[in-house]
Amino acid sequence: MAIALKFSPKIYLGESIREEKLEKIKKKLEKNPFFSGMFLITLSRNVSDQLEIYAAKQLVQSYYKKNPPYVIGITATYEEALVIIERIVQECLQTRGDCALKEYLLC
Repeated sequence: MAIALKFSPKIYLGESIREEKLEKIKKKLEKNPFFSGMFLITLSRNVSDQLEIYAAKQLVQSYYKKNPPYVIGITATYEEALVIIERIVQECLQTRGDCALKEYLLC
């Protein structure tokens, strides 16, 4: 099962993930997400939410093959994902003065 994931050019990594391993992790997520053991931070598809956290193994569902998420962060644990989201919110507040995370992350 291969999924053509969309990755942000500025991808946030959890502190337990080394940047030199990023390309290998991306390939692993696209080839077989069930065994990757990672968590993904993605832009939400609905208008009422901004970000979502997925266990990468959820990507084996057929929906994601046709509708790949836009990945802005990769972490090893759920707790790391929460820390990354907190960092994104702080950056957005400092840069824009608001919490329009989708707009901040897409520009």
